[in-house]
Amino acid sequence: MSPSPSTVGVILTVDDDPGVSRAVARDLRRRYGESYRIVRAESGESALAALRELKLRGAPVAVIVADYRMPKMNGLEFLEQALDIHPGARRVLLTAYADTNAAIDAINVVDLDHYLLKPWEPPEEKLYPVLDDLLLAWRASDRRPVTVTKVVGHRWSARSSAVREFLARNQVPYRWYSSEDPEGRRLLSAAGEEGLRLPLVIAPDGTALVEPEDRELAARVGLATTPATDFYDLVIIGGGPAGLGAAVYGASEGLRTVLVERSATGGQAGQSSRIENYLGFPDGVSGAQLTDRARRQASRFGAEILTAREVTGLEINGSSRVVRFSDGTAVAAHAVILATGVSYRQLDAPQVSELTGCGVFYGSALTEAAACQGQDVYIVGGANSAGQAAIYLARSAKSVTVLVREQSVSTSMSHYLVQQVDETPTISVRTHTVVDAAHGSGHLEQITLRDTATGHTDIVDAQWMFVFIGAAPLTDWLEGTVLRDSRGFILTGPDLTTDGRPPPDWELDRPPYHLETNVPGVFVAGDARAESAKRVASAVGEGAMAVMLVHRYLEQS
Repeated sequence: MSPSPSTVGVILTVDDDPGVSRAVARDLRRRYGESYRIVRAESGESALAALRELKLRGAPVAVIVADYRMPKMNGLEFLEQALDIHPGARRVLLTAYADTNAAIDAINVVDLDHYLLKPWEPPEEKLYPVLDDLLLAWRASDRRPVTVTKVVGHRWSARSSAVREFLARNQVPYRWYSSEDPEGRRLLSAAGEEGLRLPLVIAPDGTALVEPEDRELAARVGLATTPATDFYDLVIIGGGPAGLGAAVYGASEGLRTVLVERSATGGQAGQSSRIENYLGFPDGVSGAQLTDRARRQASRFGAEILTAREVTGLEINGSSRVVRFSDGTAVAAHAVILATGVSYRQLDAPQVSELTGCGVFYGSALTEAAACQGQDVYIVGGANSAGQAAIYLARSAKSVTVLVREQSVSTSMSHYLVQQVDETPTISVRTHTVVDAAHGSGHLEQITLRDTATGHTDIVDAQWMFVFIGAAPLTDWLEGTVLRDSRGFILTGPDLTTDGRPPPDWELDRPPYHLETNVPGVFVAGDARAESAKRVASAVGEGAMAVMLVHRYLEQS
């Protein structure tokens, strides 16, 4: 029995040149015609119409191949709209050599999966290998029809901003409606919440949630929050690059693995607009894109990923390591990897805390980037995350001012980012400058800046301030169990020994392994480890190394 049209995957190609359009469709049919339906269009408008019709018919779209240079609506503009209709489709941009910069931009704007230079002949070398990989990834993904979550909130509502950030970082499709717009008011009225607290979240099943907490929200939008069992080989705490790296290697090597994340996988790296010095991505990759691929990879190997679960305690019960959650429940394992990462330090200045989420943001807060278009933006901090955010926001903001305490950003920022900052005309750097206060009623309106060299202060108008002033480890909950240094970073391996002797209360006849804490079977990877490199690549490597040491520990237990 042949599959129905609604269940056959679709490959759609759009190009305004009829000859090119026919050639692409011909090559696609020759390779994929028996397994996929090939649909072609000769304009962005007609392609969008076709996508909407396919959506109504329930036909899943696997891959969209769009030419960049098209009249009225170019390929990038088309893919942005196509993403709203079929978010699960893989996206490819056809470009001429002169348009490669546009293709690179598209990696961040529409989470582009690949771009191909024209001509693509021979297709056996340049077209088919790319499409084969994308179709394999598409088939491995969850392609059930997506009912989009709706969020109704206010522009200057801190919780509204937090909900949007939570959904975006967890790759949950949603639509945003202002409470002041007609559609937003209609949804509020329909839910019986008009004039009450915001945000209102309407889950895919139609349930209305008012100011939901992360765990309630996660459960309603389909994220896993409850462990499938009460005992595992390996529990990984933290879903940043180190935790995801450990999950991939742990699950792929046969360990029953669960990863527990309190907010969203990716950690600080997942919030990065663009990472350019990660091995294997010469054109850069967004943190969200890298995180999504890592999460899908871990899930494909069988790792269980729990979201919106806060860990509050670690107990040692014989050979079992028990991880306790904030709701009183627990999960146990033979071994634990702590990949809790770090959190942004809070800016200690008057009224900053009151305006957090209402113009003041920690980290990139990429969901707010669109609202910064044509605005003056201030960034506090001079490390790589601040530089990446400045370059990303400068694409649409009227101006971006980077505020640094030091005499130069080069003291803490990678050379390649310093060059990009210097070459971007809308970015300026104010050295020897700190924020003394924030001002505003309901949202940020002004900030007071102080020159640390002269003591001079001035007040500037500002509606947007993004803060990157260093980070602190998330390890307070380990007090009394795992040894830490004076700043809270976890001590491991050689840092625990004195003259080659193991730490006090160490029960084994061997010293701790390189990434092992003072508790046998409890390992650390990534930024939470004392003296770690604080780089994405090193965090992923430590996650893989920690799994290797877990195997060694289990073999000797």
